[in-house]
Amino acid sequence: MVIKNFIIAHRGESFDAPENTLASIQLAWQRKVIAVEIDIQLTIDNQIVVIHDPDTFRISGKKLIIQKTTLSELKQLDVGSYKHSKWTGERIPTLREVLSTVPKDGRIIIEIKSNSRILDKLKEEISQSALESAQIELIAFDIQTLKKAKQLMPEYKMLWLLNLDYSRPWWMLWNNKKYIIRKIKSLHLDGVDVWAGQVLNCDFISAFKDAGLLIYAWTVNDPEKAGWLLQNGVDGITTDKAGWLTEELTKKQ
Repeated sequence: MVIKNFIIAHRGESFDAPENTLASIQLAWQRKVIAVEIDIQLTIDNQIVVIHDPDTFRISGKKLIIQKTTLSELKQLDVGSYKHSKWTGERIPTLREVLSTVPKDGRIIIEIKSNSRILDKLKEEISQSALESAQIELIAFDIQTLKKAKQLMPEYKMLWLLNLDYSRPWWMLWNNKKYIIRKIKSLHLDGVDVWAGQVLNCDFISAFKDAGLLIYAWTVNDPEKAGWLLQNGVDGITTDKAGWLTEELTKKQ
């Protein structure tokens, strides 16, 4: 039913290790997870760092705004001990540091959290990495950022992040799935990455598969739900427990 590249480690193995750190990402590779999802933002000195929130408070206890802070200032923060004392000393990694960890059979899914100002630097860093274009995918909620990214870097797969259940009443967007498909195709994007809520049912999945588009689901930690989604055509499952979920799904084969 499932192979390992269907499973994507959400910010690394974030259930067990501090999210978006080298520890979390390396743990995913050690557990033979094929794909890791990370978040990127641009610092005030034009460096790309791997962090989800617009500031550092939740993961460090000290509030620094990413876009107003230098890389050297961010590197001074301990972003591991909030999870457990054994992770004390973990630092915010740069995108370059993370890319250097990706194995030859691995994939990295990069969520763009900054605006389009980050794109030139992003192109520079991924083109200078040792990774093949098939190993890198880009995702974002902001469709205009994805549009510009695809124009600048057409060789990479790009998926539009959507949270349909919360953005509007689901029944309104249900009637607009044809619009979403048309929009994606008009921008030459490759698919959608959808929150695994009530909108993500068989008919919704089938519409995107019939259109020849990829469809991923986030964030799924339940094996029963993950199995159902994969059986009904979802191409990728993003989860906080990638190694464990892969094992649980393998048992059901």
